[in-house]
Amino acid sequence: MPFLFLLALFVVVPILEIYVIIQVGQAIGAVPTIALLIVDSILGSLLMKSQGRAAWRRFQLALAEGRVPGREVLDGVLVIFGGAFLLTPGFCSDIVGALLLLPPTRAVIRRIVVRRFSFSVLTDAPSPRFRRGPGGSTGPGDADVEGTATEIDPRRLP
Repeated sequence: MPFLFLLALFVVVPILEIYVIIQVGQAIGAVPTIALLIVDSILGSLLMKSQGRAAWRRFQLALAEGRVPGREVLDGVLVIFGGAFLLTPGFCSDIVGALLLLPPTRAVIRRIVVRRFSFSVLTDAPSPRFRRGPGGSTGPGDADVEGTATEIDPRRLP
């Protein structure tokens, strides 16, 4: 699976980007296409800057309120990825970057990411579909947890 992801990332995506750039260049001309890519990168960096600052303010507000800033951290990560996609030359990556930077679409993507990874992060399990519970059923509540606990003297911590 990681091989296929890397193959898509480093081979298929650049070929797709080049194809789209060529098609746009044929439709509007080479100079307007290059100008559009440059303007797109500049606007993307400005959008990343404003959204990054907003995410940082929300992060600081959550800390000041004594809340765990989980949502704010994820927003910051999505803003960083969105900015990287927008700064990368190409129209397909710009679309992905814009989706990650615009607050309404970022909220949808954030919900998808949280839903996809929350169970495995909370339980440190690969996925609920690989566990069999009582009676052969599967699901988040079916996992048995075994382990040991050791009391540690806080004075001995570094």
